[in-house]
Amino acid sequence: MGPEEKAAAAFNGTFVRPANFYLSGFSSVPHAKYYYVFLCFVYVITVLGNGVLLAAICLVRSLHTPKYMIVFNLALTDLCGSTALVPQVLDTFLFERRSVVYEACLSDMFFVLLFFSVQSWTLVTMAYDRFVAICFPLRYHRVVTKPAVAALLLFLWAFLLSFIATSVGLVDRLSFCGSVAVQSFFCDHGPVYRLACNDTSINNIIAYIGFVIAICLPLILIVLTYVCISVALSRIASADERLKALRTCTSHLIIVAIFFLPTLGNNIAAVVSYIHPNARIINSSLAQTIPQLLNPIVYSLKSEEVLVSIRKLYKRNRLGNIASSKI
Repeated sequence: MGPEEKAAAAFNGTFVRPANFYLSGFSSVPHAKYYYVFLCFVYVITVLGNGVLLAAICLVRSLHTPKYMIVFNLALTDLCGSTALVPQVLDTFLFERRSVVYEACLSDMFFVLLFFSVQSWTLVTMAYDRFVAICFPLRYHRVVTKPAVAALLLFLWAFLLSFIATSVGLVDRLSFCGSVAVQSFFCDHGPVYRLACNDTSINNIIAYIGFVIAICLPLILIVLTYVCISVALSRIASADERLKALRTCTSHLIIVAIFFLPTLGNNIAAVVSYIHPNARIINSSLAQTIPQLLNPIVYSLKSEEVLVSIRKLYKRNRLGNIASSKI
């Protein structure tokens, strides 16, 4: 921390808050800007795919079901999560604006962590939907109702918002009197709080709890759900019926694998051994952008029900444009 930054730091009692953090990004990687251009392309496709899906669910009444309420929540968090992360990354590294204002850094941290956590638990909610549909098909429409799904999603949002706000609030109590260079591509929780020069034991505990809440517990619940589904499918006599039921789960399983495995591997590697910052940045950035790109394609846009709804919307819009042009 240079003399100018120290002079600019806001000092409140024993707390030293720097005016800015510096995002290091890649170190010694030639042509790194091409990677950020790739992330820009991924973001554009993510916005288009999730935007079309959100519009279809909103405008087509046949999609106003509990299942598609969950899909809508996933698409919304995918869109918001990508928007919270990618534009900031592009502005920081493509235009060499690596200095991020302290308040903006914490705000960025809050929104990225919030949407990531909500995405994780939305996948659990999808697993629950499949579990009830396959294991208790006769009770499905009594158990998985619009009010029940709405209450579950609202609870998840409220709980995760409170937890993430607490996590970021505990970062704000730290004193940063040394380096302000964040070894990441955005204001990530761990790389930021480890720069503090006072006690970070509470932050460390919260980081482990957050890892359990956002990654471990959802993954365990999803695995247990599919164990129960496998048992239920094994009791179905007809092979065709088993295959038909299994097909309704494959898209969700693909999304779960794409979402959890890179992040889980990244965190385990960081704990048990050394992982190079460049490798961590690539793994983290892909883990937080590629699932959002693939979710609408894998889970929804290949569904016949959604494709038919999109075609109806397109035809309706086209006929409306033709009628208005004739008038």
